[in-house]
Amino acid sequence: MATDRPNLPLNGLRAFEVAARQGSFTQAAIELRVTQAAVSQQVLRLEDLLGVRLFTRTSSGLVLTDEGLALRPVLTRSFDEMGDVLDRFVGGRYRETLHLGVVTTFAAGWLQERLPAFEAAHPGISIRIFTNNNRIDIAREGLHVAIRFGDGQWPGLFATPLLEAPLTPLCAPQLADSLRVPGDLGAQVLFRSYRADEWRLWFEAAGGAAPDLHGPVLDSSLAMADMAEAGLGVGLLPAVMFARRLGQGRLVRPFAAEVAVGRYWLTRPRSKAPTPAMRLLEAWLCEECAKLSAGPEAA
Repeated sequence: MATDRPNLPLNGLRAFEVAARQGSFTQAAIELRVTQAAVSQQVLRLEDLLGVRLFTRTSSGLVLTDEGLALRPVLTRSFDEMGDVLDRFVGGRYRETLHLGVVTTFAAGWLQERLPAFEAAHPGISIRIFTNNNRIDIAREGLHVAIRFGDGQWPGLFATPLLEAPLTPLCAPQLADSLRVPGDLGAQVLFRSYRADEWRLWFEAAGGAAPDLHGPVLDSSLAMADMAEAGLGVGLLPAVMFARRLGQGRLVRPFAAEVAVGRYWLTRPRSKAPTPAMRLLEAWLCEECAKLSAGPEAA
């Protein structure tokens, strides 16, 4: 529901914001490219309308009153946000650049081949990809949104579910010949991730007990898949992210059993409202992931 707004004197609000930031009517006049008298008159009219004084005029310059101190940050933020949006209109077309953090497995295994279709459908949106190993701080790294793997519970973030990605053992074809039952995995090198209980959970889903694990711990699913493809061991990986390698026979899935330990989510800070580009990207990601979840015919 729209909120009724007072009759806002935009020229006066702008004059006040610049004068408060500059600390001087003279400097404000230079920035606004008007006369000092014009700035002073606009601020006076604003003060009369509000019924409060926003500045105390002193011999050393302008000093904000309590009312002025309360109003200035709101106006500065609002004018900055309006400026950011207006700057995106270049050559008569709206443009917005999104900084998208993506866990590397999702970027290489799913997003990379599909993103050109989104960019072709939305030429006013430019996507910059920043890959990571699932450890990421959106605000600190200057990102707008991030795709990550987990349970969807991240403090201070909205999380929209995208794609389930259950884990299952993947290995090279020559190694798969020796894997008839889950217990045969005990004789192989089992690559581990930083989530220590994944193999145990998979063996439980497969109806057996996990062997003692001594394989190397890797923080990259892509590195794990590369080592598995080279025949160096077995990786517990999301098969949906390695569909191309499976289709090419470079990796093999020896068992049907799989275990869900999380899913991929689109996350964004709760502290900031989504931009039009963020909303479009979220809707597209949800639609494309739903197609994949529905099966190959839908995708």
